[in-house]
Amino acid sequence: MRILLWHVHGAWTTAFVHGPHEYLIPVTSDRGPDGLGRARTYAWPAAAVEVTGEQAAAAEVDVVVLQRPHELAGLAAEWLGGRRPGRDLPAVYLEHNAPQGPVGEMRHPAADRDDLVVVHVTHFNDLFWDCGTTRTRVVEHGVVDPGYRYSGELDGAAVVLNEAVRRGRVTGTDLLGRLAAHVPVDLFGMGAEQLAGTPGVRSAQDLPQARLHAEMARRRLYLHPVRWTSLGLSLVEAMHLGMPVVGLATTEVVEAVPAEAGVLSTRVDVLAEAARWLVADPERARVMGKAARATALARHGLQRFLDDWDRLLDEVRA
Repeated sequence: MRILLWHVHGAWTTAFVHGPHEYLIPVTSDRGPDGLGRARTYAWPAAAVEVTGEQAAAAEVDVVVLQRPHELAGLAAEWLGGRRPGRDLPAVYLEHNAPQGPVGEMRHPAADRDDLVVVHVTHFNDLFWDCGTTRTRVVEHGVVDPGYRYSGELDGAAVVLNEAVRRGRVTGTDLLGRLAAHVPVDLFGMGAEQLAGTPGVRSAQDLPQARLHAEMARRRLYLHPVRWTSLGLSLVEAMHLGMPVVGLATTEVVEAVPAEAGVLSTRVDVLAEAARWLVADPERARVMGKAARATALARHGLQRFLDDWDRLLDEVRA
């Protein structure tokens, strides 16, 4: 099967292109948002092939995976030589995000389409998005297993937030100082350097995935202060690494992290206390981290993810 999709979400796409198909990834000369091409900080197999606009227009494509409104509105048809996803080629619209804005009034850009399937990455998103009459499916996240790497040798918390300054309250950036007053916090992710020097934040840096995993696993716990998200893939990766979780009990996190794997609450004081006792009790942290890994492997394993997608793509092409 030949699948065309834009490189929009690096961590998600990394898992997706590990399937048994050929993946056509649009690339432009400037490698801008509409033509990033292959990832440069993730390990992708050779089956993920870069294509120019001219190559995409002439390519045999079995399925198109749309991920952004402007792809649906015209970008995909432009790249595909006038072929319209859904109308002329089988297509799904993959929705990575929870609705942003007045939730009760939010309509999905692919709502009321009889030629598409909207694929949500969490059941929470499926519940909150209004897709009208468009068919929906849920294919939960899967990740390439980084292996059990946990040492917990550093007595602090790792947190991964991309664009933490711009996204602010959405990612819980404003909570870092309050939590860092109780345990050291090491911040990772795109734009993390902008928060270097924040009181209590011990370090702030953006690292390639392999180095990121190694550094995360050295911290005693994984902190997830995000208020509103689908389900951060960094959280799923942290659980695979064998890290116990302390996080806000919001969105899909309450389904992903069982009590034996971490502490979830909407009370910042409860999270601070949980972080303190995990730092003080390395053995308990290790036991909870092993439970987190077992949960992540069972629910967010790569093969389950790929199998679910294969079933869906076969259905769409039928």
